[in-house]
Amino acid sequence: MTQSHHSIVIVGGGAAGVAVANTLLRQQAQLDIALIEPSEVHYYQPGFTIIGGGAYTMKQTCRQEKDLLNPKIHWLKTFAESFQPDAKTVTLRDGAVVSYDYLVVCPGLQLDWDKISGLRETLGKNKVCSNYSPEFVEYTWECIQQAESGTALFTQPPMPIKCAGAPQKIMYLAADRFRKKGILANFSMEFHTAGPTIFGVPFFAKALMKVVAEYGITPHFNSNLIAVDGPNKTATFVETDSEGNTQEITKSFAMLHVTPPQSAPDFIKQSPLANAAGWVDVNDKTLQHNRFTTIFGLGDACSTSNAKTAAAVRKQVPVVVDNILAAMANQAMREGYDGYGSCPLTTSLNTVMLAEFAYGGKVTPSFPLFDPRKNRYLWWLGKIIGFPWLYWQIMLKGYRIDIPHVAWYAERFTKEE
Repeated sequence: MTQSHHSIVIVGGGAAGVAVANTLLRQQAQLDIALIEPSEVHYYQPGFTIIGGGAYTMKQTCRQEKDLLNPKIHWLKTFAESFQPDAKTVTLRDGAVVSYDYLVVCPGLQLDWDKISGLRETLGKNKVCSNYSPEFVEYTWECIQQAESGTALFTQPPMPIKCAGAPQKIMYLAADRFRKKGILANFSMEFHTAGPTIFGVPFFAKALMKVVAEYGITPHFNSNLIAVDGPNKTATFVETDSEGNTQEITKSFAMLHVTPPQSAPDFIKQSPLANAAGWVDVNDKTLQHNRFTTIFGLGDACSTSNAKTAAAVRKQVPVVVDNILAAMANQAMREGYDGYGSCPLTTSLNTVMLAEFAYGGKVTPSFPLFDPRKNRYLWWLGKIIGFPWLYWQIMLKGYRIDIPHVAWYAERFTKEE
């Protein structure tokens, strides 16, 4: 059994893992860091929505993992299999064991395609698409281009999921494409969400319902997709009424965009690091593990209740970095994370509603002079140019340039639009 030791071991080489590793080395260049990540390709996942909408290409979202990592980082190109926190070790899929002084766990989450009967067999054909996978996102654009009429269904599963706004973003982009072609009236567009509202933050939900109405989209709340029959182009939902009664409803479709159920990776759920729900059990302000003080977690797999977005990771990274360095110096943890997340809601092919919020749904804009409920071209430029640049050139490279956000309340804007 091969065993190696590193001062800091990071599990996961997505946005969180790469940013933490590179930021740590910018703070202390002598650190011995290993990163466990099997994938050679790194995706800018926020770009998947606009790939599906035809405004971005797959090439624009891809980089080679090796090109993103500081050359001092020891890249272990394999899977983490299990954790032994009392021994401070991680066992890899090939049986090798890596020991650590400090561990950072950020493997992202998994897409549970098989929780929807028939989905895996038909995904990527029969007009069944999903922006949640790099394998199928380009098929979304193909479906939108080829659609001429009929029922277009868009789904959202129970929370939590990556970017809670993404299931409806692609719906608005599709509707705007249809409108620009003069065929929007040919479609019956429906949004089926397992949740009780269009969006979890009421301040933005009301504004989004206006967007839904403008496109003539019919929302179906408490409606959860459970089965797809691709060849016959039908989708089956379980709908729950206000009294908790359920019924199954089957709909025919011309196009179906599916957001799959999502959860923590199985190897996390089965580990001693997980809480009862399967997520990495961390303090929601310090991001230190609640039971193992040498372990930290961030990103989509951790137990914090924030929106699972790249913007949340951007705010979590400096907290984890500072607290690891504080732990190494026997200093107190900093309660630096307030639950910030951002969701640039693409409401058309040239407008975005920039929703920013923290724990408890508190509205926390980075640009408080602007009403964040407004659909603006400025934020569209951010979506296609500014935010990707911030991701690749600032966050992933480990630079500490913050864009402050402010605690701010909806009462500031009381006039109805």
